[in-house]
Amino acid sequence: MNDTPPKAPPLYPKTHLLAASGIAALLSLALLVFPSSDVEAKRTNIALDLETPVDQLKSEQDAQEQSQATESPAGSPFAQIEEGESEPDTTAAAGPETAKQINAAAPKTANHKEVVVAKGDTLSTLFEKVGLPATAVHEVMTSDKQAKQFSQLQKGQVLQFELSPDGNLKQLHSKLNDLESISVSRTDKGYIFTRDVSKPNVRTAYVHGVINSSLSLSAQRAGLSHSMTMDMAKIFGYDVDFAQDIRKGDEFDVIYEQKVVNGKTVSTGNILSARFTNRGKTYSAVRYTNKQGNTNYYTADGNSMRKAFIRTPVDFARISSMFSMGRKHPILNKIRAHKGVDYAAPRGTPIKATGDGKVILAGRRGGYGNTVIIQHGDTYRTLYGHMQGFAKGVQTGTSVRQGQVIGYIGTTGLSTGPHLHYEFQVNGVHVDPLGQKLPMADPIAKSEKQRFMQESQPLMARMDQEKATMLASSKR
Repeated sequence: MNDTPPKAPPLYPKTHLLAASGIAALLSLALLVFPSSDVEAKRTNIALDLETPVDQLKSEQDAQEQSQATESPAGSPFAQIEEGESEPDTTAAAGPETAKQINAAAPKTANHKEVVVAKGDTLSTLFEKVGLPATAVHEVMTSDKQAKQFSQLQKGQVLQFELSPDGNLKQLHSKLNDLESISVSRTDKGYIFTRDVSKPNVRTAYVHGVINSSLSLSAQRAGLSHSMTMDMAKIFGYDVDFAQDIRKGDEFDVIYEQKVVNGKTVSTGNILSARFTNRGKTYSAVRYTNKQGNTNYYTADGNSMRKAFIRTPVDFARISSMFSMGRKHPILNKIRAHKGVDYAAPRGTPIKATGDGKVILAGRRGGYGNTVIIQHGDTYRTLYGHMQGFAKGVQTGTSVRQGQVIGYIGTTGLSTGPHLHYEFQVNGVHVDPLGQKLPMADPIAKSEKQRFMQESQPLMARMDQEKATMLASSKR
């Protein structure tokens, strides 16, 4: 056992100890008054995370992920609108953001209440939220047949309630879209339903696009809606086979109508003029309404864009088999003439009549399966085979119009997969529908040629000017 006492700590001069104590006190004071920005930031974030409800955090995270998923790179310049404005070609739909804007702008009073329709809401639940009894719902819904539109609720829709001092409903108002709103207002005789429709201003806009992969994607990048892309394809569908003719580098220019309310584009109208360059060949089209009120598209010099037949009976389908007199049949496994063109597309894709005519068969026909045969006058006949089914009203003996849906892609009969077998006959002889020169429709009447040119020439000149301006801007 060692009885030696432990060594005492070394002794420092008293002046050193006082100096050390002073420095320590100053450092503590500095940390209290000026905390580290990093530490403070972390402290703040932790506090926010702890105080924020889990549902709100998840909602914010989902919104951020959705924003990142839908964010697209900046597109090329388009929509060179009159008066130097530039607006995207989109139609704003009423939704949660619209609701927030309305809530922020609307005056807030004790008698003014607003609710935003959520999933699962009914008119009864919304009335209950603002303190109105079920009898009030019944009064509104039975006041006018049109008041039932208030029960056709959409998620994100905003309902505005005006209440009387005693808590009864004075007025119910809702905006259906950018152009239309509906209301019911209480009177001495009960509730009266009203509908307000804003008349938009119509102006014209221009877009230019170059095809890199597909027409639909390139048109979307340029600013054309899906419906306008389909309209453009219909206009040029007599000259361009959109199933096989489209190539990288093809271009299009479009002047179209925009409908504007309070400076905001709410929808699009008609294509007024367009150009499509395919494989180096340019086609032009101008919309024209004659004195009888008939509207069609014509070339810049007045010839009809419309022909007796459109090139393809299926939009944007893939050609899986060409016209051939010596093809080996994929099922029968022997050489057999393929007297038509096969268009592969998903089951249920609409099939259109390529010309006006009379249906001489709508039923089963051997290896063709469900088949429609159309007689076009005395000279031409078309056949559509392997259909899944026929469109409503299409039956033997009925008349059909060019572009009318007559059936849907299927795989009935001798077929290895969903596709349309399309045949074209001239005076009973099978011809290649892709190589057949199509007959023209009537051009502009001589009596209207001058009026047509007065409308056509400025549109063609504007497309030239807009394109030149856009290309010059892109080179700067």
